[in-house]
Amino acid sequence: MEGKAPIMRRSALAAIAAIGSASLLLAGCSKADDNSGGNGSGKSAGANAATKGVVNASSKKGGTLTYELSDVPDSFDPGNTYYAYMYNFSRLYARPLMTFQPGAGQKGNTLVPDLAAGKGVSSDGGKTWTYKLRSGLKYEDGSPITSKDVKYAVERSNFARDVLSLGPNYFQQFLVGGDKYKGPYKDKSAKGLSSIETPDDTTIVFHLKQAFQEFDYLVAAPQTAPVPQAKDKGVDYVKHIVSSGPYKFQSYDEGKQAVLVRNSNWDAKTDPLRKALPDKIVVNLKVNAETIDKDVLAGTAIDLGGTGVQAQTQAQLLSDASKKANTDNTYGGRLVYMAINTKVKPFDNVACRKAVEYAIDKVSVQTAEGGPIRGDIASTVLPPDIPGYQKADVYATPGNKGDVAKAKAQLKTCGKSTISTNITARSDRPQEIDAATAIIASLKKVGINASLKQYPSGKYFTDYAGVPKFTEKNNVGLMMMQWGADWPSGYGFLQQILNGKAISQSGNTNLSSYDNKDVNSTLAKAIATEDTNQRNALYTQIDKQAMDDAVIVPLAYFKVLLARPKATNLVSSAAWSGQYDYLNIGTSK
Repeated sequence: MEGKAPIMRRSALAAIAAIGSASLLLAGCSKADDNSGGNGSGKSAGANAATKGVVNASSKKGGTLTYELSDVPDSFDPGNTYYAYMYNFSRLYARPLMTFQPGAGQKGNTLVPDLAAGKGVSSDGGKTWTYKLRSGLKYEDGSPITSKDVKYAVERSNFARDVLSLGPNYFQQFLVGGDKYKGPYKDKSAKGLSSIETPDDTTIVFHLKQAFQEFDYLVAAPQTAPVPQAKDKGVDYVKHIVSSGPYKFQSYDEGKQAVLVRNSNWDAKTDPLRKALPDKIVVNLKVNAETIDKDVLAGTAIDLGGTGVQAQTQAQLLSDASKKANTDNTYGGRLVYMAINTKVKPFDNVACRKAVEYAIDKVSVQTAEGGPIRGDIASTVLPPDIPGYQKADVYATPGNKGDVAKAKAQLKTCGKSTISTNITARSDRPQEIDAATAIIASLKKVGINASLKQYPSGKYFTDYAGVPKFTEKNNVGLMMMQWGADWPSGYGFLQQILNGKAISQSGNTNLSSYDNKDVNSTLAKAIATEDTNQRNALYTQIDKQAMDDAVIVPLAYFKVLLARPKATNLVSSAAWSGQYDYLNIGTSK
């Protein structure tokens, strides 16, 4: 998932182990003083405390919790989002079949049942998966949640790509008949997709084309959060989302603000994961990034995007020991990279792509991103924490500062002495813009002239970088990107950015439009392989092939520097790219 993420999504999207030991956010946590550990508070829990355990554990209810975001999310609709922070946040009002247990570092990668009563039961060699729902589940209006609502949620989110295109399409790719089913908006029959069965109101069965050994991770996506078909309005469902979690929408002012209040029909007895502490949750949108930093430091807001503080704030925090003690710095399980568009000439020629690989001064990019505290210099597609990672550097340059001679030699091989192209970055991400600017300077030294094109995060994938027709028409050869695993495996990281079958006409995350038959088949082989070691070896093979084909320029293994907000139950989780797990945060006011 896109790494704003997200997951996951982007960020998509699992993350690296945080330094030190980790503890789970359970009811049995020792209760701390409600004023400890947050910015502007009294005694600090210490730097990186939330990467090791729970900071400011509390069961105190009440108050209003405010989140701020520098742009707008792709969507609050759980079936139409692919940002990691929305996968994280949406669980407050949309319960998927499975989710990740709140915990520090890698403990946060622990899968647990959510809407389901237990983990999936596989049969037929991993091609059939069955889930039973918990009893007593209700929507915000008091009506019962059934397995048919989960089936419908999967159908609308994966099979109506002309209507809802922003999330991944794993179910479409792997369910039997997924290549032929047209989705619930075009299919007027009551049956729907026959490979998803609901023999009764609490049972749902998925029939796959092939074995999928990591299916429990797949159903942890918000796409399995139930949606009542009678209440669905397609893309406009976002205006009236029906809650299955402890909070419901009181109001939604598109592009400005969302306000959530308690869902009186949520029953804590059906939900062992959520504490539901605040009375109200406010999300303010399009807030200046520097303003968000100030509000977090003042203790009045939480940064919903979770990508870390801005450069000026970073310097302020790191130069003051008392302020640094209220920060959490951890790997974000993401790769900061630049995609090279294989469909835009002359980058359809691998030698031209290799010229870009050799040209870039990665130290200058690292500096633009905020220095080593914001990421280690990268040379592989898979980050070091993801299974299948193997240290390698196909395009090594002296001191990671680029090699002009090798870059020019590759240009000559592809029959070029100069290239003119465009590079995209997100307008609301200053560090990404600075990194792109550093790349432009590197490329210019070898005769590659790139012009910067800035687009907002909320439309980056729907209208610009994620639309192949747009990039081809507008000579977009290079695109800035961050990516985190959709789940903590090589497949969860690689599938949506390297598989040709994942290429979409809108909402595309395979920005390189990379379609290598060997990579596609190896991904399919890997996910069907039961032996973990064999599976991981295949992920290593895919990483090497993608680097040999020069479709991605790895820039940094992302690290996040979070300013700790004045709130309770703060835990930096690997499952959410190092972000704080939003499930049980409360207000300390």
